[in-house]
Amino acid sequence: MPDETPDPSEAPNVLADEESEPDDLPPEAVVDEAERLTRLAREAADRDEAAAYRVDRDERLAAHDYTARVREDETRDVLVLYPERWVEDGEIRTDRIEDIDRGIEVPLSGPGEGDDWAEIDEYNREVVAEVREEHGEDHAANVAALADFMGNHYAKPVHDATAEELSEFLDEYYPRNAWPTAGQRDIVEKSVRVAFSVADERCPLSE
Repeated sequence: MPDETPDPSEAPNVLADEESEPDDLPPEAVVDEAERLTRLAREAADRDEAAAYRVDRDERLAAHDYTARVREDETRDVLVLYPERWVEDGEIRTDRIEDIDRGIEVPLSGPGEGDDWAEIDEYNREVVAEVREEHGEDHAANVAALADFMGNHYAKPVHDATAEELSEFLDEYYPRNAWPTAGQRDIVEKSVRVAFSVADERCPLSE
């Protein structure tokens, strides 16, 4: 059965109604967990284990009236999260899409994607935990965003980031996806350097 998940770029460009406020979006932690469970399901060798991961993901999203599909094309696979009310009888009803911004896309494959994503992600989470213990929650939140960026977009440990990748994170990914507090935003460059320092690696950001 073909994947009929709508591409937000092709969805109707109309205004949201009162039920489509930005606050209706699932929390960032739920989106991150949906991505993690989807990746684990894709990597699971056992069919029942993979199904259990997907059920867990779907239940977490359903608590926020969202559902998920994986859109596959020639260049990359993308996890697409969207409101349940867009669907009727298993098909997307484009006339129900009031606000395309309520659709959330998370790349699952692409440049730098590796078979050892879970191992890389585990390592990056250990870096986040060490930053939290040594430098506090604000730095840890920023480094967690960096871990998400490096793991999802490049499948690399945070300390393997190049200067170009860090610039992409700071200039493009972080402002759009991290939802930082003002205090976190003010220290994000320092947080990046902290992430490298706990890994005993030289940060490629220019001083």
